[in-house]
Amino acid sequence: MGEGVARFWREIPQRYNFIGNKCGSCKRIFFPPRESCPYCRRKSMGKMKDIKLNGKGEIVTYTIIHVSSEDFEEQVPYPIAIIKLDEGPQITAQIVDCNIDDVKIGMKVESTFRKIRQDGSTGAIYYGYKFKKVIEQ
Repeated sequence: MGEGVARFWREIPQRYNFIGNKCGSCKRIFFPPRESCPYCRRKSMGKMKDIKLNGKGEIVTYTIIHVSSEDFEEQVPYPIAIIKLDEGPQITAQIVDCNIDDVKIGMKVESTFRKIRQDGSTGAIYYGYKFKKVIEQ
């Protein structure tokens, strides 16, 4: 059953592949994907095209979570950031794999597929994206 659950999460394209979409009229990019463009409205019906985002961006702002819900108690303290993706959309995500003191506005980050949490009663593991600092080469 464990592999089936993991496969289920891998098969949600927005969670694993960073699939967004782009309006055929105004060229705005959205993540997660939208049914229609909120700017063009009816003009863009049927013109939304799926695109793969590169999963990279930079921190616009962040906060450190010190008190969390039961599901995330073992992770505190941890940083949560609003990240502007290279393609434009802004998303909220946890920052991992770095010291909390190293998290800064403007820091370049990239997505990583990680365990979000595990359900204690069913044992189901929930996967999704988090972000980590880009290591300059």
